[in-house]
Amino acid sequence: MIKLTFCLIRLPHLSREAFQAYWFDTHGPLVASVAEALQIRRYVQTHSLPADLNLEIRSARAAPAEYDGVAELWFDSLTAVTANAQRPEARAAGALLLKDERRFIDLSKSPLWWSEERPVVG
Repeated sequence: MIKLTFCLIRLPHLSREAFQAYWFDTHGPLVASVAEALQIRRYVQTHSLPADLNLEIRSARAAPAEYDGVAELWFDSLTAVTANAQRPEARAAGALLLKDERRFIDLSKSPLWWSEERPVVG
């Protein structure tokens, strides 16, 4: 399995609550609707808690501000992911998701990357 991890920063005009509500209630179902076309095997949203709850742990480590959330998407392989570029239905699904992401995510501040998990505990 291969995973896409996407660390999300909201657009500045959105509150954390508005961002997370849109992401879960609107974008989440949109991802679910195109999961088969994109060969997504699993999709998880991790929503950050209020910033004041994170202040102590961030201060102890001199860490930067937290993300508003993290999206994780699992695929069978890199081959499956690269094959999506050749499939019209996958390209259309990807374009649909990107169009919606521009409504609530500051894409220029939201890193994403491909990875393989290496479990250590559990």
